[in-house]
Amino acid sequence: MASNDKVPEQRPSAASQQDDEPDEWDKRIFSTGCADENAKLTDCYYEKKDWRLCKKEMERFRQCWKLQGNDKRTDTKDV
Repeated sequence: MASNDKVPEQRPSAASQQDDEPDEWDKRIFSTGCADENAKLTDCYYEKKDWRLCKKEMERFRQCWKLQGNDKRTDTKDV
């Protein structure tokens, strides 16, 4: 490398700088009051790759959803 060539300054990418910042999806999940239940349900599916094996987590999420009044806010219907 010639002495007048500049080495580009390495800065963290915009994505890595914002990893600590909640994105729109996170904000919506947090606003439901059921972020922990959602995370456990998502983790269960990720580990087991079958929603049928996550019935306990799904029921906890549903209970939280109703307790927080999200069924009324989002016009959710039980079937």
